[in-house]
Amino acid sequence: SIYRTVFTNSCKEMMCYPDFPFPDNHPNYMHNTRLQQYICKYAERFDLLRHIHFKTLVTKVKKRPDFSETGQWEVVTQRDGKEETLVFDAVMICSGHHVYPNLPLADFPGKKRFKGCYFHSREYKEPEKFRGKKVLVIGLGNSGCDIAVELSTVASQVYLSSRSGSWVMSRVWDNGYPWDMLTITRFRTWLGNVLPRALSDWLYVRGMNRFFKHENFGLMPLDRTSRKEPVFNDDLPSRIACGVVVIKPNVKEFRETSVLFQDGTVQDDVDVVVFSTGYSYSYPFMEDDSIIKSRDNQVTLYKGIIPPQLEKPTMAVIGLVQSLGPIIPTADLQCRWALKVFQG
Repeated sequence: SIYRTVFTNSCKEMMCYPDFPFPDNHPNYMHNTRLQQYICKYAERFDLLRHIHFKTLVTKVKKRPDFSETGQWEVVTQRDGKEETLVFDAVMICSGHHVYPNLPLADFPGKKRFKGCYFHSREYKEPEKFRGKKVLVIGLGNSGCDIAVELSTVASQVYLSSRSGSWVMSRVWDNGYPWDMLTITRFRTWLGNVLPRALSDWLYVRGMNRFFKHENFGLMPLDRTSRKEPVFNDDLPSRIACGVVVIKPNVKEFRETSVLFQDGTVQDDVDVVVFSTGYSYSYPFMEDDSIIKSRDNQVTLYKGIIPPQLEKPTMAVIGLVQSLGPIIPTADLQCRWALKVFQG
């Protein structure tokens, strides 16, 4: 589900498992294949592979009749056409939230009239098939920016549409150090907690504009003091400056071969639309969908992990957080905490 040129946005020193650092000869930011190799080596190092059932589909997770006393779960799986029911004392859900694409076509009037092709960014793999075409990418997240930059090397023109703007950061900061080694520190956290909000906001905006002024590139967030996760892309500002990526506001309406934007401008002869519009939280294997409640793509969990309405805290949802930093050590800590809860 990832495009072939994906690299990590967190450096190896910050994103490794606490008990298994990356090799010294690995680059600070890695291609997705190297990260996959690292995870496989971790599983081999700690003899985990023999405990994993690959090519097995979980079709149902439900409470046992005596759940209020035992806290046990009934899990139904399928493999090679055979169904099996197992009983577990506890369940960790680690499917994340990048599985079910969010394709909000209802938010874009006229989409059915559009004669070009469109798809969700999850389907994007490589740029060659878009050579010479005019492409509109909707969504200013990490995937949207990566895809827009990559397409700009082959497409005749790329338009990047954003509803609310975003801070765009470089992976490399002062003196060539990775951004997260310099910004995710205890001192900076302490400083943000003790400074007056107005001063903290001023410093934050100043820091975000340290490499280029977002307003000049049409990227300034509507809420400039929002601490939402920034976008990491080293090449987007230069592609905008060269004119091969054009920043546009939100789409107001689709027409047969053109697109009307919120500012009244119209772009003609659009061939392809890529919806980089995120993902929806969904757990179709849960028999009782009220256990993990999702509302407006937000899930209420105790400590961001445990469904609060369970009679017994024997289910943990891992990785369902959007932290400013790497997910691997975050998920590792969540698992350690959940195991302590399971043990009482």
